[in-house]
Amino acid sequence: MKEAFPIVPATGGPIWVFVGLGVLLLAMVGLFGYIVWSSRHVTFEVSSAGLRVCGDLYGRRISLESLVVDNARIIDLESDADHRPKWKTNGTGLPGYSAGWFRLRNGEKALVFMTDRRRVLYLPTRQGHCLLLSPAAPDALLRALRAAAAS
Repeated sequence: MKEAFPIVPATGGPIWVFVGLGVLLLAMVGLFGYIVWSSRHVTFEVSSAGLRVCGDLYGRRISLESLVVDNARIIDLESDADHRPKWKTNGTGLPGYSAGWFRLRNGEKALVFMTDRRRVLYLPTRQGHCLLLSPAAPDALLRALRAAAAS
């Protein structure tokens, strides 16, 4: 003869764990989707207020007074090893897209928004870090920054 005895029904705990994991998974998918979207939609805006980086988690506005525009230059990271990002301290590092805070090989701290390593705008700041930017037209961005700083 065989007798079966059912388990005492569980509380709502397992259901809430499952719901929590589902919400976390959806949030992660949303975050990664935003990172992929932002890799193609970052813009650099120059105004009398300064340089504004839009369209990324690490975007911000940096005042013209904080930028050392006179020392800015366009570099090629394929030949300039000193300015290559070495350590990601807080950022996104995907193939073909780097954004966020990095340490460069020369030890300098950098805020990076980069997709093309061959034509990078190196822009030092008075805040203890530099910017490495990959605008579609780095020459035009540098001219706009110099014109804004001169006025």
